[in-house]
Amino acid sequence: MTTPTGSDGAASPAPAAKTFPFTGRIVSRGDGPANTANIANIITVVRILMAPLFFVLLCVDDGHDGTLRVWAAAIFVVAILTDSLDGFLARRQNLVSDFGKIVDPLADKVLTGGAFIVLSVLGELPWWVTVIILIREVGITVYRFAALRNRVIAASRGGKLKTVLQAIALTLALFPFVHWLGDWFDYVNIVVMSLAFIATVLSGLDYMRVAFRGSRGTEHA
Repeated sequence: MTTPTGSDGAASPAPAAKTFPFTGRIVSRGDGPANTANIANIITVVRILMAPLFFVLLCVDDGHDGTLRVWAAAIFVVAILTDSLDGFLARRQNLVSDFGKIVDPLADKVLTGGAFIVLSVLGELPWWVTVIILIREVGITVYRFAALRNRVIAASRGGKLKTVLQAIALTLALFPFVHWLGDWFDYVNIVVMSLAFIATVLSGLDYMRVAFRGSRGTEHA
């Protein structure tokens, strides 16, 4: 049996063996390949599956601040907390995968973006706020996916602050605190949602600034 050679007569390297995506580690920490169906990715997928239930309960309640609204808000809180859990497990157990890099931010956008949309449908949040937030989220997500072929765009400090403020603002808006505590809580919702909106816009502009500076650097390289 002959060894393949290149045009210069040197032996060509053997092609790398392809790893089936559903083999490898699921929970345990190690240096070998991680299974695509690892625990971190499973949690991410569960978060996506929780989103439709959250939307349905919130819509069926239809702004009546009843039991369904409380259940919807509770599901949102549990789902948003899994965002930190799956990332923690992926890093701690060395389970980071290409699938997780793509699906994890999508799961976040489906959950929070859907929450903003439903609040606007119920007349509890101005549509212009939701539209601007969605434009920012979709635009930056597309940019980060486009950059995946060269590098992973890590979340900036502003992006992380935006995520935390959005989670807090949506949690306060989803639970019927105004119904429980009185109309004064509306002011709390307005202040926190305004902070989340400002952080969303500013972090989006910062991503654009970094992207523009990077593209200029590439042109002159």
